[in-house]
Amino acid sequence: MSRPALAEPRNDWTRAEIAALFDLPFTELVFKAAEVHRAWFDPAEIQLSQLLSIKTGGCAENCGYCSQSASFDTGLAATKLMDAEAVIADAERAKAAGAQRFCMGAAWRDLKDRDVPKVAAMIAGVKALGLETCATLGMLTPAQAEALKAAGLDYYNHNLDTSPEDYARVVTTHTYEDRLDTLEHVRAAGMKVCCGGIIGMGETRADRVGLLHSLATLPAHPESLPVNGLVPIPGTPLGESPPIDGLEFVRTIAVARLVCPKARVRIAAGRDSMSRDLQALCFLAGANSIFVGAKLLTTPLPGLDKDSQLLADLGMRPATADAARERERERELVSQ
Repeated sequence: MSRPALAEPRNDWTRAEIAALFDLPFTELVFKAAEVHRAWFDPAEIQLSQLLSIKTGGCAENCGYCSQSASFDTGLAATKLMDAEAVIADAERAKAAGAQRFCMGAAWRDLKDRDVPKVAAMIAGVKALGLETCATLGMLTPAQAEALKAAGLDYYNHNLDTSPEDYARVVTTHTYEDRLDTLEHVRAAGMKVCCGGIIGMGETRADRVGLLHSLATLPAHPESLPVNGLVPIPGTPLGESPPIDGLEFVRTIAVARLVCPKARVRIAAGRDSMSRDLQALCFLAGANSIFVGAKLLTTPLPGLDKDSQLLADLGMRPATADAARERERERELVSQ
């Protein structure tokens, strides 16, 4: 299969090259991204993922965008870790509604060894349903990453959020290197990586360039790359942030597609406030994954009825697990 030169993955991107992509005329940028998207994926397919908060609130970290931080008064009540049976039942409902991947998120600084068996039981139960499994549980040790892999975890989410230079403005209770260390542990354990960032936090375009440069120069690109639009939460330091310009959001999606061509690029948080037109532009620019359900951890989503109608009106369809596996086999054969 012939592919555009831009479609071949590379890990030596420079910031200047990524900045030049951002600066392209909008239609040319989206066209290039759409070409690369078609080189690796069926552009009519959208992966549907669902995310459940298995432990909400009370987090010791001070991430300036987060309603779950114990440092801020957001009115969110903290909960204990859910029972595995309840999580698996939620995953069954998600699968029945069409989700292909089920993600479990806990508001922790890091995973505690005492909680590993309970989380492992959740993962094993969800995996047994035939769903892809993903978790975001904070920082991991190498041994914890191996235990999650052994339980059947396919993906681990650990976002870089913004550029290295901008990071201390957003959070001070851990460092960029802490994030990168956990990503190394995840890779070493043999899991796939889900890693992206948040835009609309008051960062500059140079910071968006820096974020995508960090992702594109990892030893292996993330298999999933979520692009979150900030949902301002009253009571958080970033709660008064103005919304990101829609065209800038699409540009970020397109550049993410170009620098990490084989990744599932996901429109994550913030989609509830996006117009149907803006979402369609994101799909045209290379986004091929969305979160579905009533909410994303603590923030709202459009809901299954609206999402189903949008996909139907666009002539798009949910990606099936079998189709995704076949597409992966094709990709592996071509790359050999």
